[in-house]
Amino acid sequence: MAKQAERSESTRAALVTAARELFAERGYAAVGTPEIVDRAGSSRGALYHQFKDKQDLFRAVYEQIEQEILQEVGAAMAATPPADAVAALEAGLHTFLMTCVEPERVRIALIDAPAVLGWQEWRALDEKYGLGLIMAGLQAGIAAGALRGDLAIRPLALLILSALGEAALLIASSDDPETARAETEPAVLALLDGLRV
Repeated sequence: MAKQAERSESTRAALVTAARELFAERGYAAVGTPEIVDRAGSSRGALYHQFKDKQDLFRAVYEQIEQEILQEVGAAMAATPPADAVAALEAGLHTFLMTCVEPERVRIALIDAPAVLGWQEWRALDEKYGLGLIMAGLQAGIAAGALRGDLAIRPLALLILSALGEAALLIASSDDPETARAETEPAVLALLDGLRV
């Protein structure tokens, strides 16, 4: 039974990897499931055993990217001095905005995901992966006395998450993403500065 589970997980991973490569190269709409199956060295039956449909496979790819970004942002925040909660938030914001210029992530997470998943599901998944980290950063800043404590944390975190989402879309839709990121980051950090005590 364990070997079957391992094979199933291996098949799933191969399908996600193949789909991610193809979606990044050409976009969701230009990729068919036969291409994904072929690149993964799998079968159509295996694809539909693992995923309900192509959109379900895309969701798995998108969530993989969200998990990677979450890990990178968390690592950046953890690498700051423990006593400086605001620096941790700033490092996390910077790291997130840097991911917004990576072509693979932009194509899948910012261009295709809202259209493929629909705006509500895209935002719900964004919240699932980003909100907790933002809330933890705000709570640490408040506990350290560096950030205002008179505001409800969840609405504040949702507003920051929304601002980051808009910043990501602004960067992704720019003809010059690096310049857009360089111009957007100070504006996002200015929002955080407004919360300082």
